[in-house]
Amino acid sequence: MRYFEDYEIGQRAHTQARTLTESHVIQFCMLTGDWYPLHADKEWAEKEGPFGKRIAHGFLVLSFASGLMPLQEMAIVAFYGMDRVRFVAPTFIDDTLHVETEVLALDDKGAKGGVVTQRTQIVDQNGQLKADYVGKVMLRKRSG
Repeated sequence: MRYFEDYEIGQRAHTQARTLTESHVIQFCMLTGDWYPLHADKEWAEKEGPFGKRIAHGFLVLSFASGLMPLQEMAIVAFYGMDRVRFVAPTFIDDTLHVETEVLALDDKGAKGGVVTQRTQIVDQNGQLKADYVGKVMLRKRSG
């Protein structure tokens, strides 16, 4: 288990990779009700879409990244937020994604724990940056 005290500014991490499939996209459409043709309609995306094929929803990409993070290894109290979310390039069906993080700040909240702020980058199999954001999570302290 990793606690607030286990993090240092500048610390970097790299997750395992996972392939985002057509099934993920369609399940996300069903879950959210977002059937926008750029995600759900192959013919439309190929003929009318700006990328020549379907792309994953931005929120799916963020959710996918969350699932790649080693959350079960962290003494999480709460998700604290996201800032400066940018989708730098489209994520396509069958892209294999991983997450790279760097600790930017540590905010001690006393006995409650502390907030770890990380630059988070979602990267594909070719090293292309897909999304970039600053994520924050509150962690317990070892002593608490």
